[in-house]
Amino acid sequence: MKKRFLRIMFFGAIGLISLCVAVVGISYLSNLNLPTHSQVTDHLSELEKARLAEAIHLRQTLGDMVWPGWGLLDIPIIVYNEEYAFLVGYSSPPAGWVKMPQDEPRGGPWEAVLNDTFEGQVYYRQRLANPKITPENFTVLVGERWVATMETKEYMEINFYVQFREELPSILRRIFPYRLFWGLLMGDTETYIGSLEHESFHALQGSLVPARLAEAETANRSENLYPWDNPTLGKDWHLEVDLLVRAVRTQSNKQAANLVRQFMALRDERRATAGLSQDLINYERQREWLEGLAKYTELSLGRLAGTTSGYTFLPALAADPDFREYTTREKYWSGQIDEVRRTAGREGETRFYYSGMAQAVLLDRLLPDWKKRVFNPHVMLEDLLRLATE
Repeated sequence: MKKRFLRIMFFGAIGLISLCVAVVGISYLSNLNLPTHSQVTDHLSELEKARLAEAIHLRQTLGDMVWPGWGLLDIPIIVYNEEYAFLVGYSSPPAGWVKMPQDEPRGGPWEAVLNDTFEGQVYYRQRLANPKITPENFTVLVGERWVATMETKEYMEINFYVQFREELPSILRRIFPYRLFWGLLMGDTETYIGSLEHESFHALQGSLVPARLAEAETANRSENLYPWDNPTLGKDWHLEVDLLVRAVRTQSNKQAANLVRQFMALRDERRATAGLSQDLINYERQREWLEGLAKYTELSLGRLAGTTSGYTFLPALAADPDFREYTTREKYWSGQIDEVRRTAGREGETRFYYSGMAQAVLLDRLLPDWKKRVFNPHVMLEDLLRLATE
């Protein structure tokens, strides 16, 4: 019996080692063909155009159900790759773009893309003279109009591989399963479309309350002063966002309100215990308002696309192998709620994207008219939650 057990263990270990070697080998071979440059750079590919068109179509069709007036707003989009920036939805645009809120003019004249159109209309491009000076992923001004900005999906994937590789120890760079991680984090086209919607919401914020957008973005200067490595602060953040997630998950509004009260009390205690200055408290609140609202809007719109009877995506997306017809969005939304807890243990402002998003989800239940107030001067998400649970 003992010999049999040892034999089973031996062959099991051999099998496990063989499997690991096979996985490493497959990963290594896959990495040999990782893309390093966009296939097309001087115009938008048909798939990139289809993704842009669907993002516009989705926002215009369902956007007002997430944020009143957002679907009706005419928001052009800039996407860019390693060589060119492209501008769609803007006829005869003035030169360049203005980085906000720094108010820095960038870029040069836009030229019409010859022998190609977007949705039957002329679209524009300009060569990026410096690869480090791009429209970034946010919102900019072109003339007097707020424009959403984002990398193309193809270029975003290439950048993901490059940046991830640089952060890994050299021994892992050749065998790490980059494609798998990309697929888990950003592979679905719907996730990319959601990112376009996220930046389009920033364009709405800029259009309606430019001073507030500037104040919230400028608050990011406090990031380097924030005590990310304070263990007590980190522990309290975990406890705090756990209450938020529990409040989102509960089916009882009464229980949700009670959990929110506990969340607010713990938040006040955490800030006092950590000795956060008013500037650092403002940093938390401003980033939750700016990025939390955009994250909430991005996720809510994708979820609506998967659950709204009668919504039809554009046929051109059927050619996209990464498009799932919004069937994964409900599961993705639930996973993003779980992500609220995970971001509490990471350094960096991503935690505010998620804590702000969760607060907005709760406000939908506890203070239905909150969207009429949240753009008012100095009104933050946590202020409305306090009001909702008084």
